[in-house]
Amino acid sequence: MTGKNIDGKAIAQGFRQELAVRVGRLRESGITPGLAVVIVGDDPASKVYVRNKAMACESIGMHSEVHALPADTSQPHLLDFLRRLNHDDAIHGILVQLPLPKHIDSRAVIEAIDPAKDVDGFSHENVGALVAGEAAFYPCTPWGVMKMLEHEGVAVEGKSAVVIGNPPVIKL
Repeated sequence: MTGKNIDGKAIAQGFRQELAVRVGRLRESGITPGLAVVIVGDDPASKVYVRNKAMACESIGMHSEVHALPADTSQPHLLDFLRRLNHDDAIHGILVQLPLPKHIDSRAVIEAIDPAKDVDGFSHENVGALVAGEAAFYPCTPWGVMKMLEHEGVAVEGKSAVVIGNPPVIKL
């Protein structure tokens, strides 16, 4: 079996075009989807990732907020800030950029996000729903990989990590 390169950037652009249409429909009905991204500290790679998320949102017509907090932000302050975002009707999704500074408990932060706004899908409630096969936010990177495989017509089934067949079927 030979390998095949998958052009993730081209696939993402196609998804963005489709999402722009869907966001446009929501905006016509009076709803502007909003994403709040919270970054604590000055990690350069995290800053690039967060900037790219904001640009992607804006490119499809979504409302985007980036909240850059200093590295010495206390855990209670961060949890309170997330509670306010949970209750903000203009924000439909919340992403807290990891890693967090060492003095902050990442699990406590993740669990402070309303599961209905946990776009990373990291809360216990969303992970449990994923395992049970129920609707939820799924973790972004694995979901993106699955969407790319689906786009390329690669069937995914089972519970082992074996690639077989032509076209290939990936058994997870």
